[in-house]
Amino acid sequence: MISEFLNLISGVFDMPWWGYIVVTLVLTHITIACITIYLHRHSAHRALELHAIPSHFFRFWLWMTTGMETKQWTAIHRKHHAKCESVDDPHSPVVLGIWKVLLEGSELYRKEAKNEETMKRYGYGTPDDWMERNVYSKHSALGVALMMVINILLFGPIGITMWAVQMIWSPVMAAGIINGVGHYWGYRNFQAEDASRNVVPWGILIGGEELHNNHHAFATSAKLSNKWYEFDIGWMYIRILEMMGLAKVKKIAPKLRLDKNKTQCDLDTLQAVISHRYEVLAKYSKSLKLTFAKEVEHLKEVTVQHGVDNLTLKRWVLADSKTLQEHERETLSQVLSNTKTLDTVYTMREELAAIWQRSTATKDELVKQLEDWCKRAEESGIEALKTFSQRLRCYA
Repeated sequence: MISEFLNLISGVFDMPWWGYIVVTLVLTHITIACITIYLHRHSAHRALELHAIPSHFFRFWLWMTTGMETKQWTAIHRKHHAKCESVDDPHSPVVLGIWKVLLEGSELYRKEAKNEETMKRYGYGTPDDWMERNVYSKHSALGVALMMVINILLFGPIGITMWAVQMIWSPVMAAGIINGVGHYWGYRNFQAEDASRNVVPWGILIGGEELHNNHHAFATSAKLSNKWYEFDIGWMYIRILEMMGLAKVKKIAPKLRLDKNKTQCDLDTLQAVISHRYEVLAKYSKSLKLTFAKEVEHLKEVTVQHGVDNLTLKRWVLADSKTLQEHERETLSQVLSNTKTLDTVYTMREELAAIWQRSTATKDELVKQLEDWCKRAEESGIEALKTFSQRLRCYA
């Protein structure tokens, strides 16, 4: 009797210590894959369609491993994009601070999930079938309890530890690192209108969500990698599902095409510039790095006088003026009054960004404005600006 009891609590599988670690990592990775493929790319952004088989599996697995409801997650994430880096953003480290989001990401999620206005406005198009109403939403805690029982039966007492790791994995990795670090530290391929950053170029541990700046630049893209050296494991899984007939990709980020024979802006140029506007601004900043560095050397006394270091000045010059505080804009204006070159660089950037923000203008008017911008850039006397403009004309 005692031996039978000991066999029961020891679990079905008896593995070496590293075996339990491998199994735990596999289980947590499945959860991350469910979040990025089903909740994020499918439900929140409609970047792909899913067959009923993987869709129901993803919902069931998330019910057992996170207790999260599709409508809540979808609504909160859509609001994050709509109100990014503002006081209404549910989890912005720019507003709330990096440690608040890192350490209390799950609490911020639960708080916003209680906001009925958020659910009503952003939770549209999510599952509302019998299972969702009577099981997943109504008994969200039952799933995680079932997962613990299954772990104990399969792995014995160590199963409790494995379950605990499963429970904290998504709050730490998804809610904490992506929502926190992904808007605080890393590199940027695109100068999006927020603080989003790519944490690392290899999106493996968090299913591809590490490429967060890429995602904010092209939110409806099912593929998060953009450069040749970036890898999105979530996209690999989506392609496998697509080849099996279990998924259909609706949209991916457009690829920039250049026609080096073009010497004048046309409608194709305009459409390409608008489609790649965040990349245009990123290349603008990169193209003028050397020009900026040379000018800063001549402004040492001015910047010291106004208490501005070189990195801050660079950020101000190459940032959207709407993202700056009033006192920052005033200080920047005073500094730029001492340098015609930097003042031109700043003004031209603002005018370029304004072209795709003029929703009331006709396409012909926008093409004319873009052509006029290119002419003035090439006549500015700034070689880097001239080169950038000539390349911009080649957009097709």
